[in-house]
Amino acid sequence: MVRTLFVAALALGVAAPAYADFVPINDRDTFLRVVDGRELRLGVFQIALTITPDGQINGSALGWDVAGTWSWEDGYFCREIDWSGKAIPYNCQLVEVQDDAKIRFTVDKGAGDEATFNLR
Repeated sequence: MVRTLFVAALALGVAAPAYADFVPINDRDTFLRVVDGRELRLGVFQIALTITPDGQINGSALGWDVAGTWSWEDGYFCREIDWSGKAIPYNCQLVEVQDDAKIRFTVDKGAGDEATFNLR
């Protein structure tokens, strides 16, 4: 039955709702409008972070504290973090937002791995 409905929807040109693409954030003010007062969450790793306008990063990951600092440099979010005594080195990241509901960080100025957080 579900398969029949799916085929019928395709034949009629009915599509699933489209999700907006991720849009790059290129400046500090826009970045702060997106994250200020909100929590960034990534459930699979139990990550919950806050990023404050004064350059601080605070939260937890897998039950351990996360603390760090950030700045905005040449269109990128640059941060260094301590995760319960383990230093995560300085890195500048491409930041993109989707529908003011998700934010994606891609390390090495967009050339490396990425992580997508829900904005709460």
